[in-house]
Amino acid sequence: MGATPASAQPAGSSGTGEGFATAADGTRLYYKDWGRGQPIFFHHGWPLSADDWDGQMLYFLAQGYRVVAMDRRGHGRSGQASGGHDMSTYAADVDAVVRKLDLRNAIHIGHSTGGGEVARYVARHGAGRVAKAVLVSAVPPLMLKTAANPGGLPKSVFDGFRSQLAANRADFYWQVPIPFYGFNRPGKSVVDGVRLNWWRQGMMGGANAHYLGIAAFSETDQTEDLKAMNVPTLILQGDDDQIVPYKDASLLQAKLVPDNRLKIYPGFSHGMLTINGDVINPDILSFIKG
Repeated sequence: MGATPASAQPAGSSGTGEGFATAADGTRLYYKDWGRGQPIFFHHGWPLSADDWDGQMLYFLAQGYRVVAMDRRGHGRSGQASGGHDMSTYAADVDAVVRKLDLRNAIHIGHSTGGGEVARYVARHGAGRVAKAVLVSAVPPLMLKTAANPGGLPKSVFDGFRSQLAANRADFYWQVPIPFYGFNRPGKSVVDGVRLNWWRQGMMGGANAHYLGIAAFSETDQTEDLKAMNVPTLILQGDDDQIVPYKDASLLQAKLVPDNRLKIYPGFSHGMLTINGDVINPDILSFIKG
């Protein structure tokens, strides 16, 4: 007998190990897919890759879940498409992977830019396939300061990201992990392996995709996406997040997502999934099981 078609596989079928899906414009989208059971789909932040979720994937794999993570277009091992670096295309790319693997009753977990990706995916593509969602240090509803969003960051901040990336991407990516993980706080020291891994993932991706992705994560107003997230949603963030200010992110998300639970962690950084995984992972597991 031949292999069972993906469309006929049950939601708890075994993972494929790794592979590629094809986006609508032909871009190759890399994913890793381990284990069996209820699927959990992980969405990474800018400018990283599926590898940023290794700790969570191993943890939830050991808990009996099927774990899936993809590299966003232009990131990691996915194709370096010249276009499509916007939140709507990111969400459509996720849908391509989800449909190839025929994932149903899935939990979608997104960090930072990946949280925006989750919100847009759930709002536009998730009907009938998503059980729950988790937003971790996520960018919605809008990072950019506007008349309607006075608590946002000025455009000059993101212009600075673009200019530093264009001038010397390798050096820029070497510096970002310091505030990202809160290594610049009193009493904190740099964890060399964590910094190197962040830099490694960033340098795997394409400069063009990362440059254009800055507008995607900073200028996309996702207010309506959050309102349309009609699944139970866990919202997590640290109050010492130096990358995405929590008062303009998670606190606003909790006002917009219809069915949510909010938890703010005192002193935790933007990179708390890595630095404080021993706390965050069990909290996510409790929500999934609840």
